[in-house]
Amino acid sequence: MPLQTFVLNGKTVTVDVADDVRLLWVLRDRLGVTGPKYGCGINVCKACTSHINGKAFNPCAVPVGRVGPDDEITTIEGLPEQVEAPQRGPNGLHPMQEAWLDRDVAQCGYCQPGQIMAAVALARKVREEGREVTESDLDTIRNICRCGTYTRIREAIVDGAARM
Repeated sequence: MPLQTFVLNGKTVTVDVADDVRLLWVLRDRLGVTGPKYGCGINVCKACTSHINGKAFNPCAVPVGRVGPDDEITTIEGLPEQVEAPQRGPNGLHPMQEAWLDRDVAQCGYCQPGQIMAAVALARKVREEGREVTESDLDTIRNICRCGTYTRIREAIVDGAARM
């Protein structure tokens, strides 16, 4: 099998796996990174949302062969390292994760890593545009939450974006 090399949460990794294996399975089954969850496998539910080169994407829909050695994959496990230690909250987490805790968002928690990763990508995009998160922006996050905590999710995104 071919060797696949990429940067995962700040460290270069190499795995021996076929090009057509979905990145989600490489992360979870080969590398033991379980933050990105399997929900649908067809890029709909967004439970696996992670970042590639700082942008939100869904590894369930990306064959590992499309990821290059310079591509940086960040999962929820690597998110706190994306900010300097002084910017982390009292729990040592990324500001968006801290907002999630403060707003008591999670119930079952299954979708939360993907929700948070989508929220961070949105907050970064909005900041680059020099503005604050709007209701229309919040509507663009399409991650599914079976527990229905959407009101708290939206509140936490606004709160977390302000902390970033």
